Amino acid sequence: MMPLPRAVRELLDEADRKLAHSPKLLRMFKQCYVNTLETTTKRLPDGTTFVFTGDIPAMWLRDSSAQVRHYVPLAAEDEELQSLIEGLLRRQFFYIGIDPYANAFNEEANDQRYENDLTELSPWVWERKYEIDSLCYPIELAYAYWKATGRTEALDDTFRSAVRAIMRLWATEQRHFERSTYRFSRLTGPKSDTLRNGGMGMPVQYTGMTWSGFRPSDDACTFGYLIPSNMFAAVALGHVAEIAERVLKDVYLAKDALALKEEIEYGIETYGTVLHPKYGKIYAYETDGFGNHNLMDDANVPSLLSIPYIGYKPKDDEVVRNTRRFVLSRDNPYFYEGRAARGIGSPHTPDRYVWHIALAMQALTSEDPDEARTLIETCVNTDADTGYMHEGFHVDDPGRFTRSWFAWANSLFAECVYDWMKRQ
Repeated sequence: MMPLPRAVRELLDEADRKLAHSPKLLRMFKQCYVNTLETTTKRLPDGTTFVFTGDIPAMWLRDSSAQVRHYVPLAAEDEELQSLIEGLLRRQFFYIGIDPYANAFNEEANDQRYENDLTELSPWVWERKYEIDSLCYPIELAYAYWKATGRTEALDDTFRSAVRAIMRLWATEQRHFERSTYRFSRLTGPKSDTLRNGGMGMPVQYTGMTWSGFRPSDDACTFGYLIPSNMFAAVALGHVAEIAERVLKDVYLAKDALALKEEIEYGIETYGTVLHPKYGKIYAYETDGFGNHNLMDDANVPSLLSIPYIGYKPKDDEVVRNTRRFVLSRDNPYFYEGRAARGIGSPHTPDRYVWHIALAMQALTSEDPDEARTLIETCVNTDADTGYMHEGFHVDDPGRFTRSWFAWANSLFAECVYDWMKRQ
C-alpha cells in the first residue's frame, strides 16, 4: 500500500469538518476516495504507473483514467500525485502504441487473459474489445491534468504518436466495412461478448461518426455508431487540437483533429437524434446510419446521462434535458425502480440491478441540489454495509450486488461527494 500524498491527507482533514454531520457518509467518502491509491495502484521500475481495475488484475484504459480523475484537482501542489498521474499517462500512451484497438492490458508482456478470442492478440493485451471511449479517456485525463497543473512533461513524442494512431483508427472506422481489418469473436460466454457477422458487427452506413465494436460496459454494440462515445471522441479531438496548438506547436495535428471532430459532430447531430412522441428531440444511444436507432441508456460512462460531464453539451441544452428525462424514465429499458433505489442499470448485469456509477453520474449532472443530495444519500444507504460502492445492486435488496471491489465506482462516488462538498 502506497502512503497517501500530502494533498490527499489535507482533503480528508477538510472532509472531517464538512461531513461531520453525517458519520457514515464521511467514513464512506474517506474510504472510497483513497481506494485507488491504497488497493489498485502500482509504481513500476520504469517510472510509470499501473492502475488495475480491482477484482481483475488487468489495466483498462477507461477505468484507470476514471480511477484517478478525482485526484487531478489536487495535483497542482503535490509532487507525489504529479508523479503518479504522469506515470499513468505514459503507460497508457505506451499501451495505445502497442495496439489502439485493445481496451485492457497486462502489467507485463505475459500473455495473460481470461479468453483467447479470435482477433489479433499481443502478449501485452488482456482483452481486445474495441471501444471508442478507451481512447478518449487517456486524452481527457491528459488534458485535465495539463489544465490543472500547467505541466506538459507527459505531452511528449509518445503522446503525439499515440494521438496520431488514435486519429488514424477513428478515420478508418468511419468506413468500417470498407477499410477496417478489425475483427472480434469470442467462442464462449453470452452473445454480448462477441460481434455478429463473422466478427465484423452488423452493417453500417457512412455518417461521419466513427464505428465502435463495444460499449463502455464491454458489451457488443447493437448498432455500430455509439452516440455517447462519439460525443466523447469529438470532445477529445477538441482537447487534442488545443494541446497541439499550445504545447506541441503542431499546426497540422491541430488542423486534422478539428476536421475529424467536425465530421463526427455532423454525424451525431444528423443521424443520432430522434423526435420522440413524449420527450421531443432526444439523442439515441446507437444508430447504424440506415435509420435504425437504439433508444436506451447504459450505466457505464460515457452514457447519454453523462453528456454534460464529458463536455459535449451543457446541462441546460434543450436536447440534453429531453434526453435526460427519457433515460431517467421507464421508457429507458434499463431504468429500474424499487424499494431501495431508482436509477439506471445495464444489460451487462442482472435485471433490476442499478449501478452506483449511474447514481453518482446523475448527481454530477443534476441542475437540482436537492436531487444531488438525495442521490448521495441513496448511495450511502445501498452499500450493503460494506463502506464501498459496487457495480450493480438489486433495487429491492442492496445486499444482492455484483463486484465488491470495483475501484471505478468508488472513485466516481468520491468525485461526486467532493463536488457536492464544494457546492456547499
